[in-house]
Amino acid sequence: MTKQLLITLALFTGISATTAAQSKPKPPAKPAKPAAATTSAADKKLRFRTTWGIYLSDSIPRPEVLKILDSALVVRDQKNNKFPVVSFDFLYEAKEAYLNDTTSQVAFYTETTGDSFTGDRLSDLWSNRLKETVQKGESLIFSNIVIKYTEDKFYRVPELRITVR
Repeated sequence: MTKQLLITLALFTGISATTAAQSKPKPPAKPAKPAAATTSAADKKLRFRTTWGIYLSDSIPRPEVLKILDSALVVRDQKNNKFPVVSFDFLYEAKEAYLNDTTSQVAFYTETTGDSFTGDRLSDLWSNRLKETVQKGESLIFSNIVIKYTEDKFYRVPELRITVR
């Protein structure tokens, strides 16, 4: 019995020594970077946010949408600096009802219309037309928004999607 116990103990000792000899040593811990170096890299990365009136991309009640139709697009960076909007594309996704011939039930389809604008706001024609037609469930999308960052640099910033509720 003791002979079997000694053999088993020797076997386990040999296996654990072999395993320890084959394992890779851990690499030494790298020194931590100073805080100043990480913040300067984060400052160099440009981040913009686009608002229409006071709203970011969101679903907004119809009365609020009617109030901000004449408002300008505003683009700010992470330091809250404003940048002038040079141009943008606008899409209006309207829900239209139709009678399905097969089922004889009313169904809806999405009709998309749009235009390109220079400047930071919708034209009076578009604004007045939207005041008459915008309904619940429709979307107003401002895309390809271009800002003037410096005298010789222009940037495209994130799009803005407003859903009417």
